[in-house]
Amino acid sequence: MNNTESSFTLIEILVVIAILAGMVVILLPNFMDARERARDAQRKSDIRQIQKALEFYKSNQSPPSYPIDASFPAPCTGWSGTGYLYMSKVPGDPSASCATPKKYYYHRNPTGTPGETLEYLLAACLDNSLDSEGGSCPSDFATITTYGCTSPKKCYVVTQP
Repeated sequence: MNNTESSFTLIEILVVIAILAGMVVILLPNFMDARERARDAQRKSDIRQIQKALEFYKSNQSPPSYPIDASFPAPCTGWSGTGYLYMSKVPGDPSASCATPKKYYYHRNPTGTPGETLEYLLAACLDNSLDSEGGSCPSDFATITTYGCTSPKKCYVVTQP
């Protein structure tokens, strides 16, 4: 009666673990970059949606103007006025939730002179500092959004179209 059992040696198991660890080290940064790029794409899409809602808002004002900073709605809330629904849910930064939302930067030219109330700036802090559409963040970004866009991060900035 032969009582030999086939099994893996300790060396074989360690080699397999080393190979798996090497694959994780190689693939993990790619997954992290993909998540950053996805959040940045969401931010850019949100900014475009807000731009469209701002244009709709402006078209319903007499004389045409954009909302002042203080009356711009908070993230995760609806935005409506005088019988119009501008946005059913104002988007917030995808790195946060509605329980603790992070708002996008919005600033309208504060002067009341005609034409200047038709200027605004929207910005979102990008995770990927190498994004080709990224630029400098507004100097008061942290004041308006209540969170900072720390370097070397960039902002996606759009002005009144």
